[in-house]
Amino acid sequence: MAVHPFIEAEKQAGHSVKQACELLKVSRAAFYARRTSTPGPRALQDAELSEQITTVHARSRGAYGAPRIHAVLKREGTVCGRRRIARLMRAAGLAGRHRRRRHRTTIPDPHAATRPDLVLRDFRPDPTAVDARWCGDITYIPTGEGWLYLATVIDIASRRVVGWATADHLRTELVADALRAACHQRRPAGSVIFHSDRGCQYTSRQLALMADQLGVRLSVGRTGQCWDNAGRVVLRHLEERADRHPALAEQVRRPHRDL
Repeated sequence: MAVHPFIEAEKQAGHSVKQACELLKVSRAAFYARRTSTPGPRALQDAELSEQITTVHARSRGAYGAPRIHAVLKREGTVCGRRRIARLMRAAGLAGRHRRRRHRTTIPDPHAATRPDLVLRDFRPDPTAVDARWCGDITYIPTGEGWLYLATVIDIASRRVVGWATADHLRTELVADALRAACHQRRPAGSVIFHSDRGCQYTSRQLALMADQLGVRLSVGRTGQCWDNAGRVVLRHLEERADRHPALAEQVRRPHRDL
């Protein structure tokens, strides 16, 4: 209930404002200040500080949040608290940008069987060796309905995406569907090597059994080597394009059957 209109009604009825304020635990000074519509010193300071915050926020192109704006104002000689700045930013509808939280897609399985590195750190393109060596990776794309996980199979020789699959989970079925799609799309004549990192999806027994049926030899690189994620370049390129182009970002946000 708004207490000030109630106290105003009590005053118009000839009742004591003091007793009404004491009953409702409201300051009489605040009631009379609002009644006369005269802003107090604190409100005037907040208005001036809000203008400074808006100026600094616009100067940073909307990147600065409360901590950085507080540091800038402090350097310029304005003394105020960080929580006060945060409160005024919320009231003005301002917010800083922040990094997207990293989402782990592949977690190594310490009990998985050891597999050799059949690629031997050689990721150079070779037009004469198409569909001989593939590599795979998983990335994630934020959508309006949650995370969309994308598994790709990339031909090392041509740098071409030869198979992919999307899902709302990170189970082995995701990478298995991508590898199966690559084999169905390309139909390699001979045995093909599929190289990946040490994620539990790629080192699982389920994927190994399916690879044997498809005639694919699995290869795994060393732990902590960025070159084992050779497909990361293509995947990051897709994410950056979605961030730069609103039309493509809208396509990414649709269900995977429309991709």
